[in-house]
Amino acid sequence: MPTENEGFSAISGIASEVVGEAETKAAPLLDMRGIRVIFGSFVANDAVDLTVRAGDIHALLGENGAGKSTLMKVLAGLLVPSKGEVRIGGKRETIAGAAEAMRLGIGMVHQHFMLVPPLTVAENVCLGLSSAGRLIPNLKQCANNIRALAKAYDLDVDPNARIANLSIASQQRVEILKVLYRGARILILDEPTAVLAPQEASGLFRILRLLAAEGVAIIFISHKLDEVMALTSHVTVLRHGRVVASAATADTDARSLARMMVGADIALPKLEDAVPLGAVAEDGKGPVLSVESLVCRDTSGVRCVSGASLNVRSGEIVGIAGVDGNGQQELAEAIVGLRKVEGGSISINGYAVTHGSVAERINLGLAHIPEDRHRTALVESMTISENAVLERVGDAPFSRGGWIDKAAIASLADTIIKDFDVRTTGREQKIGTLSGGNQQKVVLGRALSRDPSLIVAVQPVRGLDIGATAFVHRELLARRAAGAGVLLISTELDEILALSDRIVVMFKGKAIGELKREEVTVERLGLMMAGQVA
Repeated sequence: MPTENEGFSAISGIASEVVGEAETKAAPLLDMRGIRVIFGSFVANDAVDLTVRAGDIHALLGENGAGKSTLMKVLAGLLVPSKGEVRIGGKRETIAGAAEAMRLGIGMVHQHFMLVPPLTVAENVCLGLSSAGRLIPNLKQCANNIRALAKAYDLDVDPNARIANLSIASQQRVEILKVLYRGARILILDEPTAVLAPQEASGLFRILRLLAAEGVAIIFISHKLDEVMALTSHVTVLRHGRVVASAATADTDARSLARMMVGADIALPKLEDAVPLGAVAEDGKGPVLSVESLVCRDTSGVRCVSGASLNVRSGEIVGIAGVDGNGQQELAEAIVGLRKVEGGSISINGYAVTHGSVAERINLGLAHIPEDRHRTALVESMTISENAVLERVGDAPFSRGGWIDKAAIASLADTIIKDFDVRTTGREQKIGTLSGGNQQKVVLGRALSRDPSLIVAVQPVRGLDIGATAFVHRELLARRAAGAGVLLISTELDEILALSDRIVVMFKGKAIGELKREEVTVERLGLMMAGQVA
């Protein structure tokens, strides 16, 4: 087993160090038996079994809230089960904390990053490692090791960059590097491609195949069934905290897996299947959103949006396509008031809001579904009720004469829970204890409960299962039909193609072209995303 002192150098020889051929034949590298985890009256894992052998890439599937992340937190030492046992290489182990999990060679790349934003990449990777130096860490050596590791696995990361200045995709790469640096022999990845562009996901898959060939056992949590079918060797499906199926991936198919996850067949809605257009017909009114020659910079001061122009009309969905990192995130932040505008203009429903506040834009009919719900949408320590009114707790009917109306807040929270099918024990449950999909439903319900005229939806189904994805798509199509304008920003090309009336392509901070739905071909769109104006 790689030791903490071996660190970076452990990767290349990990198979021979952590598991011999005789051990592989004698016992699986990981064997979890009868795992039971309870939160209050809610049973998150109910007698769950999971077996993974060295060299396997094992998919763990299930709806949001099915118990996948809970099971992996048990393995990573972050939760203690009330029943069950964990065996590593045939030996029963008590994993009493993250440090013990690391000692046993278990590494987890979380869906929501475990990084310290003010620190550099090197400082984050070496944090807690005695091999880096107990009093004065040798950050220069650590940075050199990170560069070599990043080069070996095609992970483009600057060791001296501060985490706070990195994109979400770059932060994901740091998380992967952090685990690889420690030489994990059991690698857990929770929705690792949710924040990666297709090219970056392909690079990750090359890394995972190489590690599996060296004897690493990989547990791959994903809702993207095409990835599961292409990458993994085995699959286990959870539903309502129980295992409902476990098999070789080659013995099943994506449709069967989807049915096992949700207990029924689910088809994702498409624009052509939606009700007719709402108010998109020419009615003499101006657009609900107008962006002209917009210019803004990223957190490091680099110009990231360079003269972008676009508009969204009532009753249509305008999709923004482009490889992640071409200014889409910053464009959305500028539109909703979270990023300073250096040049150009923004109007909502005919009113100039270029330098206006977020509250002013909300009052003009804006609703925002952000890319990172944990950073910009939710307060995890607060209840569902409190999060439901974060944006307007000081407005009627939730506040009257300076007094908060708890009954009105409770009524809104209950409505969101019911209408958006939030799986919860009640409105007073801390939102941080919900699954990612149920958290996103609260965000969506809060945004749409105001009946907005403009919806800016950024990666609205990132990390969601197929059922929750279908729910979100139906809601966006319903709002379009009712007359709202929707700006949809997504790195999922299938999502853009399925829902958009028009598609605007972003490249190096500019809107380089626009295609009507009937003009779109995948080839033409791909060329534009690569910077070629078709």
